[in-house]
Amino acid sequence: MSIWGLIFNASFVVQLVMLTLLLASIFSWIVIFQRKRVLRRALKVRRHFEDQFWSGIDLSNLYRQLTVDGRKVEGMENIFAAGIKEFTRLRQNGTVEADAIIAGVDRSMRVALYREEEKLDQHLPFLATVGSISPYVGLFGTVWGIMHAFIGLSEVQQATLATVAPGIAEALIATAIGLAAAIPAVVAYNRFSTTADSLASSYENFANEFSGVLYRKVHVREGN
Repeated sequence: MSIWGLIFNASFVVQLVMLTLLLASIFSWIVIFQRKRVLRRALKVRRHFEDQFWSGIDLSNLYRQLTVDGRKVEGMENIFAAGIKEFTRLRQNGTVEADAIIAGVDRSMRVALYREEEKLDQHLPFLATVGSISPYVGLFGTVWGIMHAFIGLSEVQQATLATVAPGIAEALIATAIGLAAAIPAVVAYNRFSTTADSLASSYENFANEFSGVLYRKVHVREGN
């Protein structure tokens, strides 16, 4: 009646369910640690970049600092880099009007914003799937195991607790494994999705604020 004994003596279908849930749990933990590292890095980059951007540094100097030695920009840095590159390119073309410059900058930053949002949401649907279906998969294994146990009882003349308990116990293990896989996945998904939404909102706010800065800059130059 040990846990391992019940697992090894379970029917093939129940063992397959247990193996599936175990693999889902392992992959979900891999995703959890990977997403935690990515989102923590994104938060750190955002805080550091906002301190630099709002310190009053010249935008061209800030861009050169971010891209020094070919360093890869990420997160909010990428949105800024996309906007300032497009702004500089359009400004060098003297025939482009001010409103057209800002419209082009907005489009460029919007594309970068969507790409960063995709990075934040990557693999989160997998956690949502594991969290939502694992209990049902475990329940299927339990129902199958109990059904298999009762079919076995029909072959004995006298049913006792000793003959019923192992079959029911091994079936309930599938539900336990399903819950063990689902609970961490649900908790992680809720936490990560909230963090990702917060970062995406801050990215969008920055894009709007940066667009306003460039708008004032280009119109001040025209006024002069």
